[in-house]
Amino acid sequence: MSGWFLIVALLVLGGVLSTLGDRLGSRVGKARLSLFNMRPRRTAVVITVLTGSLISALSLGLLLLVSQQLRVGLFELDALQQKLRDGRRDLETANRERKEAREETLRIDAELRQAQKRSITLRAELEPLQNERRRLEDERDRLSQEITSRDADIQRTEAELRQVRSRIQSGETELKELERNLVALRRGAVVLRSGQTLATVTVRLDSPDQAKDVIDQLLQQANLVAYSRVLPGEQPEQQILLVPRSDVERLQTVIRRPGTWVITLRSATNVLRGEANVYAIPDVRPNRTITQAGDVLASTILNANERTPDQVRTRINLLLASAFAEVQRRGSLTEGLQFDGAALSDLGQTLVNRPVETIRLRVKAGRTSDTADPVLVRVETQP
Repeated sequence: MSGWFLIVALLVLGGVLSTLGDRLGSRVGKARLSLFNMRPRRTAVVITVLTGSLISALSLGLLLLVSQQLRVGLFELDALQQKLRDGRRDLETANRERKEAREETLRIDAELRQAQKRSITLRAELEPLQNERRRLEDERDRLSQEITSRDADIQRTEAELRQVRSRIQSGETELKELERNLVALRRGAVVLRSGQTLATVTVRLDSPDQAKDVIDQLLQQANLVAYSRVLPGEQPEQQILLVPRSDVERLQTVIRRPGTWVITLRSATNVLRGEANVYAIPDVRPNRTITQAGDVLASTILNANERTPDQVRTRINLLLASAFAEVQRRGSLTEGLQFDGAALSDLGQTLVNRPVETIRLRVKAGRTSDTADPVLVRVETQP
């Protein structure tokens, strides 16, 4: 409403001032006035121009007086336009930055999705690698243990080497002793062979405290056997059997454990008649069943062309030797197999007189035998 009022006021003011200017110009023209030595007509024109300028100045002044927007537009237009251009430029920059930010966001989202996919892939790839790492760590620990064990083996080997050197040094003395024993063997003076059994007992303790008494009885028994062989005819008034105390303690420790045990004392060296001491080596092992009745211990083929007594005897001897090796492998302490000599002789004669054919021979256990028991066998034929 103020804009329309201003327009109306300008029109009225312009009309009033135009009328006044026209009348003023007419009067100046009629009065034939002259300003600055100008002609009256030109003076009237000047007055009219001045009146129009005054009208314009008053109009502009009134507009500026009543309209703040006009004052701002007239005096601050360039600054406003500059601000507008700056604002548009800032807006364009902001839009461009927003666009770039949006593109950046999209790119980051894409990279994030790729990173998530890569993370899943890496987890899948990492699991077998972790398993491989654990396996390698276990392998490293195992190798470290092996290295430690090998170092211990090296140290043990060096210790054994020192022992071997010591044995080599003592071997010469033993060799001389063996030579002396050989001479004695030729003369018939050796009464105990190296490794010969002096005493054997199978024990099962009801109480661990019985271990010492059992070992003492075994030592006394072995001492009596050694005395009767080395000093025949003399009364066993002293202990000639010598066993290291550490071995005796070891025997007592072992047989205190639950189970049935077989203890054996063997001569450590060849012993001559009349010697003052007999050194013995103890051995202890769990008692177990060596053979069951009917077990096949060995077998062989008697070919059709093996018909002479020597050939048959040789084949049977080899078969029995193989059976003896088998029972020893199983842990038997027997020093030979037991069999019926007459029955074996009859079998040999039958094999010599058999028809021309190949026969399988087998050695079977005649009864159940444990570690220290004699092993009874029989030889059978199988077509």
